[in-house]
Amino acid sequence: MAFLSGRAADAVEEMDKPDCDPARLRRTYAQFALVNRAVSGWRRAYLHQLRPRLAAAARSGPAMRRATLLDIGCGAGDVARSLARWAAADGLPVDITAIDPDERAYAYAASRPAVPGLSVRRAYSADLAAEGARFDIVVSNHILHHLSPAELDGLLADSKLLCRSLALHSDIARSALAYVLFAAGTLPFFHRSYIRRDGLTSIRRSYTVPELRRAVPPDWVVRQDSVFRLHLVFEPGRGAVGA
Repeated sequence: MAFLSGRAADAVEEMDKPDCDPARLRRTYAQFALVNRAVSGWRRAYLHQLRPRLAAAARSGPAMRRATLLDIGCGAGDVARSLARWAAADGLPVDITAIDPDERAYAYAASRPAVPGLSVRRAYSADLAAEGARFDIVVSNHILHHLSPAELDGLLADSKLLCRSLALHSDIARSALAYVLFAAGTLPFFHRSYIRRDGLTSIRRSYTVPELRRAVPPDWVVRQDSVFRLHLVFEPGRGAVGA
C-alpha cells in the first residue's frame, strides 16, 4: 500500500472539524470505550507499567498517600475511567485528572457518571504546567498523530514538567496490516459515527517507530508495544537506554 509509505500529516479527521455533525460526534465518543478496549492495550499497560509506579508512589511517604495521574487529551474520558476503576479494584488510592481542550470532548467526558477519584477539566497540558502542577504519571491515548511538530514538542516539554515518575504516550503504529484489519473489522459497524472513517485516517496520520524516534528528543524512548501500537516513554533521571 504505497499510500501508507509516509505519514499523511495533512489529512484531517472529520471529528476534528468544528462543524462536524454533533449527533454523529456524540455517538463516536460513546463508542470510544469499545474501540479502545479492543485495540489500545491499556489494560496491559496498566498492569505492567502504571500499577507498579502508582503503588510505589502511594507508599513513598511515612503514610499511605494518594498517587496522581494525568490523562492529556482524554477525549471521551474512557481510558481515564478504566484506569480509575482498575486502581480502585487493586486497592490503590489514586486521583486521576483527565483534561481536553476541546469543549465538545470535555462536555461529553464531564457528563458521564462520576467515578471516584476521577476529575475532568477543559485545559491544555501547558495550562497545568504553568500552574506548577505535578503528577506521578502522565499518559495520553491517540493524540501524538494529531499534533504538528511544534505541538508535539510542546506536549513533550509539558509532560517532562508535569511527571514525577513516568510519562507514557500511547498511539497507533502505522502499517498496512493495521489499516487492512481495521478496515475489515469495522466494515459492518459504526455507520452512524466517525469511528471507521476517522480511524482509517488516524492510521494514515500515525507514525512508525523509526519516524517517531526521529521526531522526538533523545531522552524519550520509543517502544513497539505490539504490531499495532507504539509507546513514547519518558522516565525522569533516565536517558534513552532501551530505545
